[in-house]
Amino acid sequence: MHNRHATLLCGFVGLLVVGGCQKNDHTGPAASIPAKAVSPIEAKEAFGRLTVDELAAKMADAKAGRLKLAVFDNNGLDTWKEGHLPGATWVQYDDIKPTDLPADKDTSLVFYCYNEH
Repeated sequence: MHNRHATLLCGFVGLLVVGGCQKNDHTGPAASIPAKAVSPIEAKEAFGRLTVDELAAKMADAKAGRLKLAVFDNNGLDTWKEGHLPGATWVQYDDIKPTDLPADKDTSLVFYCYNEH
């Protein structure tokens, strides 16, 4: 059975893009992600966190063909158009469809946004 690896990256993009995510009403998928440092127990959860350097290393591995990686920007569309990580695909944070995701289930998924939380 194939597993999807998903990682949520919020807050770090303040240096990379100007703007913000859609307001989090604490009812969507990101609501289950705590806004604190990830403990070893939480690291085993379905979602994790990456630092900017960790993501940069993963993106380098993907570019070199050592990792299947898809990066998604959850900021507002206008913010995405103003600037986003190279190769990042825009998705509406509260309306992600299966067709938005890669068909290869071994692809690691990274979702990020600028967020004041």
